[in-house]
Amino acid sequence: MNFAVMRKIDQVVGVPLCFFLSLWRMTFGRLAISRPVSSRAPQKILFIKLIEQGSTVLTYDTLHRAIQKVGAKNVYFWIFEENKPVLDLLEIIPPENVFSVRVKPLPFFFLDIFSSLIQIYRAHIDTVIDLEFYARAPAILSYFTGARIRVGCHRFTSEAPYRGDLMTHRVQYNAYIHTSRFFGMLLDAAYQNPNDTPLSKIPFSTAPMTLARFKPSESELSVLIKKLKAEHASIMEGPIVLLNANASDMIPLRKWEADRYIEVGKRVLRTWPKASVVFTGAPSERGPIDEIVKKFNSPRAISMAGKTTFRELLVLYSVSDVLVTNDSGPGHFSSMTDIYAITLFGPETPLLYSALGENKVSITAQLQCQPCVNVLNHRFSPCTNNRCMQEISVDKVYVEVERALRERERKLHATA
Repeated sequence: MNFAVMRKIDQVVGVPLCFFLSLWRMTFGRLAISRPVSSRAPQKILFIKLIEQGSTVLTYDTLHRAIQKVGAKNVYFWIFEENKPVLDLLEIIPPENVFSVRVKPLPFFFLDIFSSLIQIYRAHIDTVIDLEFYARAPAILSYFTGARIRVGCHRFTSEAPYRGDLMTHRVQYNAYIHTSRFFGMLLDAAYQNPNDTPLSKIPFSTAPMTLARFKPSESELSVLIKKLKAEHASIMEGPIVLLNANASDMIPLRKWEADRYIEVGKRVLRTWPKASVVFTGAPSERGPIDEIVKKFNSPRAISMAGKTTFRELLVLYSVSDVLVTNDSGPGHFSSMTDIYAITLFGPETPLLYSALGENKVSITAQLQCQPCVNVLNHRFSPCTNNRCMQEISVDKVYVEVERALRERERKLHATA
């Protein structure tokens, strides 16, 4: 998926579409918002979250709450096909309630959109919650569903990206709460009076968030360990440190240089004689990751890039001890396991996107220009020099790795 192209299409095509649909709605279809919500609460809820695998993990608590309100059979999800494995891993939405869209080739994209809308009409879904903030495509899709309750961000008087006025329940974006909490805020808004703008004027819940958990089967563990031992026979005899030295194409500025990951890995191998360093990555990254591993010249440094399925990657997290990653999907995937995860933040902020759960650490340089990527600027940064990532030192990261490995050692001694 080319995010730059998608953003351009969203801007060039999305803006006029949002404008004309909003004009149509104001002329012919806005009677419903002039009166309070009927006593009939949402019956069937569709969530739209097309992109970003990591953020899909952050929807779990909101999906759990929606199921408590209307039942699992009445909760639906609309997502790009390539991100669907993440949703499947959450095991919370019935498979038949997931509408997936192939991004390419282009005819398939439009075919899947049309097919999904037909299924949505037939299911009589009455509530749509747009989890994409200010992207225009999901706002347009929300309107085309014909749902009587459509919840999403509205810019009101803010200089946020324009996407018309297509929602019945308009929420003002809150940049001071974690994204997972904001998703819950959108769900709450579906049950509020749409005239009480901006929504939603109720306190946040103080209840602990429900987190997704991944538990591999014995056969999955066996298969994964066999794969690891094929790379390094003694790998299970000591701690395993995972290094995710890549960043998604969506925001390349988030990348910490490969040489720094190499230095972290070498320090681990020098200090911990039985430790192994495992580099992870997508199949497309296998070549560059293999070149990184060659620089170690050690059998205890291996690459699993492109050698696991998505589900096997979570199994790998389950048997490993520490993960160091750029701010990308793996940080959020780690929240489904007990691995000690260290996420490096640069152009974005852990205030909104930190991994959830225990043993999850965020490191940021806290420069005055951070964060330069946010929802209100449509995640376009003017930055051409990611000093925010360059200022994160190897020493600072290794201190956290060392702390995690010492804690592992302490627990092993305590149970011996």
